[in-house]
Amino acid sequence: MRILLPTGAATEAIVRAAAQGFDADVVVTGEIASFLTPHHLYKLIKKGQYDMAIVSGMCTASFAQVERATGVPVYRGPRHAADLALVLPLLDTITLSRTVPADEFLAGKKAKQAYILIDAMERDASSDYLIRGIKIGGTSRMKVLAEIMDTHRCEDIWEEVERSFASGADIVDLGFGFDATPGDVMRVFDAAGDIDRPLAIDTQDPDLIRAALGRVDLVLSLQSKNIPLVGKEVAKAGAAAVVVPDKHTLSYNINLAKKAGIQRIIADPLLQPAGSGLSDSLKRFRKSTFPLFFGAGNVVELLDADSIGANALLAGLAMEAGASVIFTSEHSDKTQGSIREMRRATEMMALSRDRPYPKDLGIDLLVLKEKRRRREPPVEYDTLIMAKPMPAVIEYDPKGNFRIGIEGDTIIAVINGRAVRGKHWQDVFYTIAKNGDVTLLDHAAYLGRELYKAELAIRYGRSFEQDGEF
Repeated sequence: MRILLPTGAATEAIVRAAAQGFDADVVVTGEIASFLTPHHLYKLIKKGQYDMAIVSGMCTASFAQVERATGVPVYRGPRHAADLALVLPLLDTITLSRTVPADEFLAGKKAKQAYILIDAMERDASSDYLIRGIKIGGTSRMKVLAEIMDTHRCEDIWEEVERSFASGADIVDLGFGFDATPGDVMRVFDAAGDIDRPLAIDTQDPDLIRAALGRVDLVLSLQSKNIPLVGKEVAKAGAAAVVVPDKHTLSYNINLAKKAGIQRIIADPLLQPAGSGLSDSLKRFRKSTFPLFFGAGNVVELLDADSIGANALLAGLAMEAGASVIFTSEHSDKTQGSIREMRRATEMMALSRDRPYPKDLGIDLLVLKEKRRRREPPVEYDTLIMAKPMPAVIEYDPKGNFRIGIEGDTIIAVINGRAVRGKHWQDVFYTIAKNGDVTLLDHAAYLGRELYKAELAIRYGRSFEQDGEF
């Protein structure tokens, strides 16, 4: 298989090193590989006999016409020349994309295969029992239970529950504060009643538990004080229950729940926050005849650190402890996104069962840091001009000023009462320029900066302030 590898002078050495051992022509087409034009590629292909051409993943031109004219398929290589050495050995087993850069395409392909494997594993897994069709325990994947706090104060509980499920929750736990009444509980469950997914109630108040029976699938939490009062009713309703220790041991309270007739019991040894007995509480998590509940959310909420790594590590600890259900929450701003993070973490742990480590799985929780830094050649230049500080007073664009903000997962740019909405900064800017709403270069540069900040804020779940630091 003879391959044409057009490249730029800046990356020639890297591409030639990657092509060693392959039947490939490395041809320098200019200083920068991404500037390759369809006409130039056509002439290169006509000079030789090639089975394929692999262009830089950074190219923005379409080479479809070149393919039609020459009959030679043109694929997108990786965006960074340093990744070409990882792509070329795979050409016998995969077909690259004509439109998507190879590194992005392969990552997506590997992730897709990972999710196919997760689905197959879950389909074939055993379980201790089902909660509204969801497998609990056995060899099934650890399930994510997400809590919505003080649901009796939520304006639209149906939307909140659906959002939690969409984010990756397997079970949604409806929490009720001390001021909640049985009427509040019935109203909340009625509002979420047409959602045919597992719902839990989080309270130890027998009256509130009683008000939820008939719709609730799981009760959090039962202990020695409330089991004598409501245990038989929970059993009669067929609800599952999380049992916790109190002044009595966990095994004592589990026996109380069994005597009350509760068939589906999840044991919660109670995970403590860091600094308040986390390592000691982990010792209480050991193999049990009952599925184990792992309260990771209590640790993450009480830790001033980014939730992503904390959730991944706690999911790993939960897996080693044999937990069947892991608890997470998004009570505070710093833990927003934890449901999605914990779902990804549990999927990673499921994929790592036959591996020594949860890495190189096809999916990961790397957000800001890279798995591997790319080593691109340095930028070359002949002369250097030092940048001057931007003037404090700028000339205002005669077309007017923009107010930029975020609505959900979209960027909003408003000028003179007209708004442009989009998910990507370049789309919003292109529309603004196309409409003739920006005429000065410094204003255009400013808009590009602020729109990109807004997109980053959406991507990383941060707040956005126009003219403020990201």
